[in-house]
Amino acid sequence: MKTVCVFCGSSEGFRPGYKEAAGELGTLIASRGMALVYGGSHVGLMGVLADACLEAGGKAYGVIPEAMVEREVAHESLTELHVVNTMHERKALMADMSDGFVALPGGIGTFEEFFEVYTWGQLGYHSKPYGLLNVEKYFDPLAAMLDHAVAEGFVKPEHREFLRLSRSPRDILDFLETFKPQPVSKWGVGDTR
Repeated sequence: MKTVCVFCGSSEGFRPGYKEAAGELGTLIASRGMALVYGGSHVGLMGVLADACLEAGGKAYGVIPEAMVEREVAHESLTELHVVNTMHERKALMADMSDGFVALPGGIGTFEEFFEVYTWGQLGYHSKPYGLLNVEKYFDPLAAMLDHAVAEGFVKPEHREFLRLSRSPRDILDFLETFKPQPVSKWGVGDTR
């Protein structure tokens, strides 16, 4: 596990625990000798995460669309900042650069980015680990919705089980580092049609 992609909010949210977890995760990524890949902004949890990683001596790689650079939200002190044309290019490059994925609390963009990676894993396009850092029980309603989707026959139990929910930054990174990929596709474990 050399690079960890983190999806998270461009806001800090209302609870102090969100910001604390982002800072702790950034520090731990650096202390474990990993590099951070993220959305390239200096605002919200994204900024807290990147600043903590850099302050701990780590490397932080940002990927940001040109339109957001023009709005002056790009972090200017990163190890590298990749400027792309579209959100699609952003997500593809972040996925290519990363060995695993974590979502911190965030909004619609965070959900969309994370679920794309989750979908790619379900379809067998990658075998990289992914998980949710469930700070302040933020993702509990999402986990309940996924459990409901399993109960209703729209998500296979094994695809639900591959999604890790952790309450601590240390636990989620331990999970990423010890993950053993299994052949899986939308049609079931071991079936790669």
